[in-house]
Amino acid sequence: MNRWECGVCGYLHEGDEVPEKCPVCEAPGEKFSEVSQTEGGGKESSAVESAVKKWRCTVCGYVHTGIEPPEICPVCGAGSDKFEELVEEEKGEDAATITGKRWICTVCGYIHTGHEPPDKCPVCNAPAEMFLELDKNGNEIGSLPVKEGEQGSEQASRSLFNTIADLLVRHHLHPISVHFPNGILPVVFAFLAISVWFNIASLETAAFYNLIAVLLALPLVLLTGYLEWQKRFKGIKTSIFIIKMICGLVVLASTNVLVFWRIIDPGVAAADSPVKWIYLGIAALLLGAAGLAGHLGGKLSFGTRDGG
Repeated sequence: MNRWECGVCGYLHEGDEVPEKCPVCEAPGEKFSEVSQTEGGGKESSAVESAVKKWRCTVCGYVHTGIEPPEICPVCGAGSDKFEELVEEEKGEDAATITGKRWICTVCGYIHTGHEPPDKCPVCNAPAEMFLELDKNGNEIGSLPVKEGEQGSEQASRSLFNTIADLLVRHHLHPISVHFPNGILPVVFAFLAISVWFNIASLETAAFYNLIAVLLALPLVLLTGYLEWQKRFKGIKTSIFIIKMICGLVVLASTNVLVFWRIIDPGVAAADSPVKWIYLGIAALLLGAAGLAGHLGGKLSFGTRDGG
């Protein structure tokens, strides 16, 4: 049986052929190279095996297998200096004992490997008390303590609103709805910028009508975002969610300003308008806030990969 090393993260694979993709960093099969070994597993193979170590990222708990730690952690992006070697205390010791336990963030689903949960989740910044230990089958051990007043609330009869809210979250209506304004806003800014620079009135008009479409979509986006935060992320008030809320309010306020300013003054972005650059600047602020909110949303959705 051959041994193959991932050139990205150092993961070692045993088999006759390389895997289609690395199970750790998802690098494609062509990033693997065969680890040389003599026939029958001679001295060269033994030397390679003895040189392979386990390294744990002290930031997020990701465990790397290789001769050296990776240049950057594939989970949280920490440098190689943030890795520490995991020393096997007793030959034949169970791997779970060596690498530590597995913990799941009950807010965003990020999985951490280590003897203790991290001080805070590297994805959503939830504190350590929001982590639960996982057993060998991936099931949560125990449950979070119920705060005073929450138990009665959970046992209360479910309203029609709560039922609808659960359905909206379960069917991912927030990420679906947010794609509409996020797809339109770059077009709005591009049309406005071209119209201001080259005095093309038709593009400014097109930008205005697209802004109206964004304004009409925002109530659903903000409502489903709030429900997602409350139900999926337990309403936790960490920095990533506070920034997303601020971005949402900036998007809502900026869109209203641009739409109603244009209604009051149809020539606000015309070539001879003294405030056209201010109008374009507000559009740039709108696009930046939407982009930042989208980036943080992507981190919450795709940054929860298993840390071990």
